[in-house]
Amino acid sequence: MSTTLSKTIPGQRSTPFKEIPVLRARDGIGGTRAFRRDQIGFLKGGLERHGDIYRFRLLGMRMVMLNHPDYIRHVLVDKSEQYDKNAAIFRIARPVLRDGLIATADMDLWRRQRRMMAPFFTPRTVPKFARNMTDETVSMLERWDARTDAEAPLDVTDEFGQLALRIVGRSLFSADISGVAQSFERAFQLANTVLGDFFSFPFPPLSFPTPSHVRLRRAIDCMDECVSEFIKKRLADDSPPGEEPDMLSLFLHAVDEGDGKGMDLEQLHHEVLNICVGAYETTTNTLAWAFYLLARNPEVESKLHAELDEVLGDRTVPEFEDLAKLKYTRMIVDEVLRIYSPAYQLMRHTREEDIIDGYRVPAGTQVLVNSYLLHRHPDFWDDPERFDPERFTPEAIAERPKHAYVPFGSGPRVCLGKHFALTEICLALATVARGHRLVTPEGAPEVVPDALITLHPKGGVHLRLERRS
Repeated sequence: MSTTLSKTIPGQRSTPFKEIPVLRARDGIGGTRAFRRDQIGFLKGGLERHGDIYRFRLLGMRMVMLNHPDYIRHVLVDKSEQYDKNAAIFRIARPVLRDGLIATADMDLWRRQRRMMAPFFTPRTVPKFARNMTDETVSMLERWDARTDAEAPLDVTDEFGQLALRIVGRSLFSADISGVAQSFERAFQLANTVLGDFFSFPFPPLSFPTPSHVRLRRAIDCMDECVSEFIKKRLADDSPPGEEPDMLSLFLHAVDEGDGKGMDLEQLHHEVLNICVGAYETTTNTLAWAFYLLARNPEVESKLHAELDEVLGDRTVPEFEDLAKLKYTRMIVDEVLRIYSPAYQLMRHTREEDIIDGYRVPAGTQVLVNSYLLHRHPDFWDDPERFDPERFTPEAIAERPKHAYVPFGSGPRVCLGKHFALTEICLALATVARGHRLVTPEGAPEVVPDALITLHPKGGVHLRLERRS
């Protein structure tokens, strides 16, 4: 397969383009119904038949599937200005996320918001929130240890969901949001399910009051109320930010260098909600999958415990400064994100015609990247279903194309919260594993992924808590 990316020459039509292979129902993979029934299976079937680029139609939408690092770099980095988020998956998520950074298709708005918010999410600023992450994890462990039904399995997906929301609550609002964490979590899970079903079969329109769409509207209202309550409380306190301001204070006082203005309250609400959703989703599912995989791979768990014992010594709680030494811990997190990236698919919309490796991609095309499948590409990942953190040694990373691994996206629109999320996940993982094990209950079935708008462990992850001896 050629990986040389041709340049688009405006007005030139004499260049012989390669035809993008077409996936048709008669290929034996199926059409819209097959996509609705099993998105990942449908897309995998197309890759097996046609290779790393093919096209298909989904309810009239022209879709192009990309599954090669060079193609993904081209779209996300090299020609990022030619591709926007006016794509199906973001249009579907927009009732929840509105014009926040995650889903907005307005490039000018995105640039403005990114300029204002990016300084608060750099590797230099994230460490100030590390204590929130470990404090809340320790509080969770204390609740676990105090349970009267100590032998009963924990729904760790739910537990880590509430942990993620308590951490983001302290970091965003300097507030204890445990009273609303479960309501927000349930509302988001419902929204994710309804919107995931709608992405598989976008009909009837979300404005049509079906029972599921009515439930979606109530879930959105619930999430909005949770966010609005904390913003209102902060606005009532007009004191300037202190020496260690939380994120909400930073956002309220942020000014765009371009126009000298800050965010209006509506945009602030959208951005805060986007942060809550993003922080909840990434941390919850990565930690749940991490402890599920550790429970099933005791040799990896043993190496993790050995590293934690060596680095932390007599201490039971890691600090931010320990992360540089917890190299195997980070490799575990990277491998979990390879196998089960929460943001397992991304889409872009072509603003104008483009050429990818000699293939013509017309304007208005929906371009789809499924990282669940990319992270299992046999050309870049040996035995891809095997849980093997050694894939992320510096030497192994150097041998792979950078864009064979994109759990947070890439290019100008790489996830703003990447550094926050990785810090939080590594610290929470280390804090739990320092003194505890989560083990698979006898006879427990295998947990499988549920491909909604984001990737969830279907039915949740249920593990039994043990103290390390």
